[in-house]
Amino acid sequence: MADAHNASMMNNLYWWGVPTLFRCPQAEPGGADIALAGVPHSTGNGTTERDQHLGPRAVRNISALQRRVHGGFGIDPWSSATIVDVGDVPFPRANDNEACVEDITTFYRTIDAAGARPVSIGGDHSITGGILQAIGKGNIAGGEPVSLLHLDAHTDVFTKVDHFLGAKKSAAHWGAYLADQGHVDPKSSMQIGLRGHPRTLDWLQPSYDYGYNIVTMAEYRKRGPAEVIAQTKDVLAGRPVYITFDLDCLDPTVAPAVANLEPGSKGFDIDEAVGLLHAVRGMNIVGGDVVCLMPTKDSPNQITAMVAAAIMFEMIAMMTEATNGWATSADGSPTSSATRR
Repeated sequence: MADAHNASMMNNLYWWGVPTLFRCPQAEPGGADIALAGVPHSTGNGTTERDQHLGPRAVRNISALQRRVHGGFGIDPWSSATIVDVGDVPFPRANDNEACVEDITTFYRTIDAAGARPVSIGGDHSITGGILQAIGKGNIAGGEPVSLLHLDAHTDVFTKVDHFLGAKKSAAHWGAYLADQGHVDPKSSMQIGLRGHPRTLDWLQPSYDYGYNIVTMAEYRKRGPAEVIAQTKDVLAGRPVYITFDLDCLDPTVAPAVANLEPGSKGFDIDEAVGLLHAVRGMNIVGGDVVCLMPTKDSPNQITAMVAAAIMFEMIAMMTEATNGWATSADGSPTSSATRR
């Protein structure tokens, strides 16, 4: 008992021991329900804001401080599901974005084949393209294209620019080429929180052309969260859902250490963002990622890294509920308690 007590005390100290995501065991994905992964990649943003590859290490460092149970859901994810840290995607050609995207796809095909649902920390937003080339139409998604719950200040469907500083499958393009490949179904996907400062007045048009369901930040403020959450439930109901969360959707006062800050208009506060995530609670969430953390710009208390870990925890908790047999109502919300393992 003393050893268990001492281990419990020490594991709560982020600076002690070998850092894994949320203190999960490092293991292969076989037999796991959820696979936590780091994607230390930053060449998808061309030559700007390059320190995003440090994001996974920062979150591994701080995630021991995160909640061990979800009070709102009434579950302990770590004892209710088999969750492992599968490590970082290796990037032997780290300065070649296109090669890195393919390395990501190869890594996630192994996770997908094992039947584990990935929750990832990046890395810039180009990592989502690599992940969904493996997950979209894959084993976990039942051979279907995935539908996105995409929270972001930017569309990442910038088809009017054929590359970003040499990167073709860049952080600005994945929303388009994944739809072209058939890995993502835009018509059953939501893009919420868009508020990027445009250089052209038609900056949203490519997303509309692909059929994405768009809710700009201005529209969110006008319509209110309840109406947007209801739309999200309706659009994504019955679909394999993938969540991609760009930290720049949050207000800079909440998450200051992100790439491509958009300070000119208010972003989401944390409760608003979590409320939008919970719109897919009880649905078939096949994976998720958190991207664009810049640890070198974070405050001394590492608040943005902690926020990134908190968003990952919400994804993990929702996926654990589904893994443990939640029944769902017609709108996709959970209706009964999870069956403990």
